[in-house]
Amino acid sequence: MSEPAKLDKLQDILGVTFNDASLLVQALVHGSYLHENPDFTLPSNERLEFLGDALLGLIIAEKLFIDSPDLAEGGMTKLRAALVRKETLARLAGALGLGDYLYIGCGEENSGGRGKPSILASALESMIGAIFMDQGFEACRSFVLRLFDSEMGEAVDERLAEDYKSALQEITQARHRTAPSYRIVKTTGPDHAREFTVEVSVNGTVIGSGSGRSKRQAEREAARAALKTMSNG
Repeated sequence: MSEPAKLDKLQDILGVTFNDASLLVQALVHGSYLHENPDFTLPSNERLEFLGDALLGLIIAEKLFIDSPDLAEGGMTKLRAALVRKETLARLAGALGLGDYLYIGCGEENSGGRGKPSILASALESMIGAIFMDQGFEACRSFVLRLFDSEMGEAVDERLAEDYKSALQEITQARHRTAPSYRIVKTTGPDHAREFTVEVSVNGTVIGSGSGRSKRQAEREAARAALKTMSNG
C-alpha cells in the first residue's frame, strides 16, 4: 500500500480528515526514526505529545465534572488518572492499529517498538495534539470522547460503585459492627442485554435493592438505595 493510501486509511479509522497532512505524519514520527533518517523534513512527535497530554487531561476532567455530579474531587482525580495512564492509552492506540502507521527506526522496529505501550501511548497523545492543531478544540474533544466513551462509562461505574459501597460499609460497621452483603436475586433479558437485580442486607435484613446492566451497576444502585434509606432513618 502506498504512503498516501496508508494515511487515507488511518484517517478513515480515526474519523478525522486532516487539512494539513504533515501534522498527521508528525504525530506518527518516533524519535528513533530521525536518528536513522536525519534528512527527514519533519520533527518527532514529542512536542505534539506534550500538547496532547494537556488536552486529554482537560477534556476528560471536563467530561467527568459535567456527567458525574456524584463524584467528589478525590474520586474524579483518581478516575482521570486511571483513564489517562499509559496502559489505557496504549490499549486504545492498539485498538486503532496506530502502531502499524508509526515511523520508527529499524532498531526499535526489531525490538517490537510498534507494540510497546510507552510508544503507543505517546503516539495517541501526539495524535490528539495534531487534531487540535489542525482542526481546533471541538474536533479534538469530539475525537477524544468518542475514543474514550466505553472506557469512561466502565470506569465511572466502577468508581461510583466503590464509593457507594465503601460509604455503606462504613455506616454498617459503625452501627452494626458488620459489613453488608450483596446477593443477586433476579437476572432477566438475553445474554447480550442482561439486567441484574441485587439486594444488600445487614444481619439478614434487606436494606436496599437496585438493578443494572452489570452486577457492579446493580450493587452500586443497591448501595445507593441503602444509603438513602439509612440516612432517612
